[in-house]
Amino acid sequence: MNIWIKILYAIISISVATIYGLILGGFVRKIYARAHGRFGPPIWQPFLDIIQTHGRRVAISHGVMYYLGPVFRLGGGLGTYLFIPVIYGSVVFANFSMAGDLLLVMYFIFFGQLGMALGAGQGGHPYSPLGIARGLAQMSAFEVPFSLAVIAVAIQYQSLNITTIVAAQQGSILNWTLFTNPFAVIAAMISLLGMNMHSPFSIVLAPQEIPIGPPIEMNGSFLGILQTNRGLFAAAKLVLFMNLFFGGATNLLIMVIKTFFIYLVSVIVGASFPRFRPEQSFRFFLKWPTIIGIIGIIFVAYF
Repeated sequence: MNIWIKILYAIISISVATIYGLILGGFVRKIYARAHGRFGPPIWQPFLDIIQTHGRRVAISHGVMYYLGPVFRLGGGLGTYLFIPVIYGSVVFANFSMAGDLLLVMYFIFFGQLGMALGAGQGGHPYSPLGIARGLAQMSAFEVPFSLAVIAVAIQYQSLNITTIVAAQQGSILNWTLFTNPFAVIAAMISLLGMNMHSPFSIVLAPQEIPIGPPIEMNGSFLGILQTNRGLFAAAKLVLFMNLFFGGATNLLIMVIKTFFIYLVSVIVGASFPRFRPEQSFRFFLKWPTIIGIIGIIFVAYF
């Protein structure tokens, strides 16, 4: 295929994913508001926020790395998404999945968060090191059960190619990893709670404790970049989990349905439980989901 056509398809795919992720964010804010007895903002509020932030200018300078943080964050979201096949068998939504595997996607997930940490470290705010330490520690904690789940999937399907993993789950719902190795899926879904940073794992921003974070330290177009990445990265993670554990999708409708219910798990948990203290969060990820992930590897290796 002509490389320019492939790039055009990738742009279309990124646009669809970003819009979908932002709409999901609007739904989440509405659901949380209803759970708290409020009406909440309109579903299209994330789009209005991005337009507003891009219309403002920044007059404060903190250094080059501070402003590269959002760029690295967006780069991590783009890299994660571009190497994942969104629709199985689709030419438009295949992205560049033939050029990378699951390990590359995991590196991009880490790249975006590490880049944002480097940017926050140059912000000059006295609480920035606290947020960085919490964020990186929690990321290291939830990456352990997620990595164990990925190892279990790689052993089960004898491949790290995401398209191959999706292909192995076709034919019947019983072929999904959800049914063939439920322990790996449970470990991964618990890890997703930490990736999405809803309660009880919202320890980085912690709005009731330290009123800081990107919404305050970043402004103007830099905040707009972060808000755009929030939609794209959310969609990328959901599509990845759908492909690895829930059979992938053969059309956009199935993709929307599956990813919506995957995301709904985080939303329901976040609306139902209070926030952990940092040490509680770290211990949780390194205990139960890690044990379940190890069981998932043993299950697929010996049974």
